[in-house]
Amino acid sequence: MAKTKTVFVCQNCAYKSPKWIGKCPSCNSWNSFVEELETQEKASLKKTAKISPGSIKKLENISQKQNGRLTAPFSELNRVLGGGIVQGSLVLLGGEPGIGKSTLVLQTALKLTNTTVLYVSGEESPEQIKMRADRICKPESNIYILSEINIHKILDGICEAKPDLVIIDSIQTIFDEDLSSSPGTVSQVRACTQIFQEYAKKNQLSFLLIGHINKDGNIAGPMALEHIVDVVIQFEGDNNNYFRLLRAKKNRYGSTAEIGVFEMTNTGLNEIPDPGMLLLPDDITDMSGIAIAAMNEGARTLMLEIQALATTSVYSAPQRTATGFDIRRLHMLLAVVEKRLGIRLGQKDVFLNIAGGIKVNDTGVDLAVIAALLSSVFDKVIHRNTCLMGEVSLSGQIRPVPNIDQRLLEVKRMGFNKVFISKFQKTSIKNEKDFNILKIEKVNNLSPLLFD
Repeated sequence: MAKTKTVFVCQNCAYKSPKWIGKCPSCNSWNSFVEELETQEKASLKKTAKISPGSIKKLENISQKQNGRLTAPFSELNRVLGGGIVQGSLVLLGGEPGIGKSTLVLQTALKLTNTTVLYVSGEESPEQIKMRADRICKPESNIYILSEINIHKILDGICEAKPDLVIIDSIQTIFDEDLSSSPGTVSQVRACTQIFQEYAKKNQLSFLLIGHINKDGNIAGPMALEHIVDVVIQFEGDNNNYFRLLRAKKNRYGSTAEIGVFEMTNTGLNEIPDPGMLLLPDDITDMSGIAIAAMNEGARTLMLEIQALATTSVYSAPQRTATGFDIRRLHMLLAVVEKRLGIRLGQKDVFLNIAGGIKVNDTGVDLAVIAALLSSVFDKVIHRNTCLMGEVSLSGQIRPVPNIDQRLLEVKRMGFNKVFISKFQKTSIKNEKDFNILKIEKVNNLSPLLFD
């Protein structure tokens, strides 16, 4: 007979404890333990399982299907997915509340042609989904709506509708009645995802799962959730801005370096195939504390406006604030400025902002960050036709950045005629004099050339 006992499970990392504790010893998160019932079955050593004949195949004898991917109506979404949604795969879409996750998947479902889609919602009624669909666009596809959170009833609905694509909104609301824990807990999210995975692989059916995120920006639930699914994509952006970025954090069928750019409007999302100057303001005004950088994302180059403000602090402990940039890297760059340039920032508040609400992970913008800081400290304006690209080391040396040729071509196309790069950077661009490229070795060489 099965034994049942009570355990406390961390909702971030699935660490189990026989009693409630405030801080998880595994992931160091506070107040993340939830009481769950755990059923233990006695294992039988005599119990064996046999695989069906022909299950083991030689790799060279396995043939791929011609229609192995479901092409999405958005070219930006196809770019991030690596060409479309692979049959029999699980795609997990995460993002902040109100960022547009449900809008993106609903628009995708509405614009798919010759494709049957089952939209399963655990958060909205069919009437609410219909109201949102009418606002977005006129349905042109064969789409069915199911408002249900019981996974066994959902599987029955899939068998009845026989769709080509199943959308689950969201995975945290689905529950398995065989488990005693409540929906959204670690055990429920993991068990339901594994059931969907098994069903997808057996029936070659694609699943698109929407996942909530926690306060740290990670998808809620155990880390095992991201290991189970085949693709993890993140929808990013600022609710106060009109554009959204779609990134791939994990992709078993394509690259994770690509991004998709969308514009949020009153009638839904519009894709932007050529973002170019999207993140730069239309009315460019010469002001101190602003520098332009070229960020590389996969096959694309985005022009960023780096905003910095350094002012005398009125508090005993100066503030250090960064929006869209790693605060630890900002501290490192401030230390480099103090040590290598002799500029004292210990009594100054420093604020750094990446315009447009974008999050930057490219170290190639380090040189532009330092340039914006110098511009604010000296209250001098950097010419708006100037672009900076370079990684800054602790020694103050400017290091090369990857894909420099791609960045330089985009910089020239956007009309920037003065570019700062590393002295050690190797390029294959012809007619470099047309770019007015300035190669510098250390940050000490930046200030004399920056404000001339």
